[in-house]
Amino acid sequence: MAEPVRLSKLMSERGLCSRREADSYIEKGLVFVDGKRVSELGTKVDPDCAIRLDAAANARQAERVTILLHKPIGYVSGQPEPGYQPAVTLIRPETLWQDGRAGRAFHPTHLKGLAPAGRLDIDSTGLLVLTQDGRIAKQLIGDHSDVEKEYLVRIEGRLDEKGLALLNHGLSLDGRRLRPARVVWQNADQLRFMLKEGRKRQIRRMCELVGLKVVGLKRVRIGRVRLGDLPLGQWRYLRDDEAF
Repeated sequence: MAEPVRLSKLMSERGLCSRREADSYIEKGLVFVDGKRVSELGTKVDPDCAIRLDAAANARQAERVTILLHKPIGYVSGQPEPGYQPAVTLIRPETLWQDGRAGRAFHPTHLKGLAPAGRLDIDSTGLLVLTQDGRIAKQLIGDHSDVEKEYLVRIEGRLDEKGLALLNHGLSLDGRRLRPARVVWQNADQLRFMLKEGRKRQIRRMCELVGLKVVGLKRVRIGRVRLGDLPLGQWRYLRDDEAF
């Protein structure tokens, strides 16, 4: 028989919610295991059990918003740094893209618990995801995330075929091998990077290792969701028909 596991951990692994959300639902008695209500934190269950959320928990999940922002240079994606503003300060009614309302009207509660799902450096621009939904955060930045991110990278310097091959597979950062990437020429001074990991300043450091200097970096896609025509400094809601 399989070893029992914590219910909150199992709920997170199945993508039902984040572990923090699971603990909250359990505490409120909104979780059923094999048809029985569970309300004790730390409860361990069979890993093959059937888990169901109460209708109230499902309604809360549906209310959580995910926001797509076209981040300008000069804003930090996460914790504020001295002299710089976090990107979440751009999420205001007046910066909501008119074409991106997705049937929603802005409400101040949409800012509660809103956090970036991934980083985008202060000197980079492009698509940044902010979400209240732990399931989406886990999908994009969890330890086993396999969602591809695409970047347009303007460079200075010379790059031969050997260097291009190293960018695709063969580099290490901080003593750890990087996962294989897809890197191709976009035009004479621009590369297109497609990565499935997001180490700190990864693209800039990869380029330095092959003798290149990055002079511009823009994220244009995360999974199946594209930046598209979203104007710089504006944001929109993730639509119900979109998924990463």
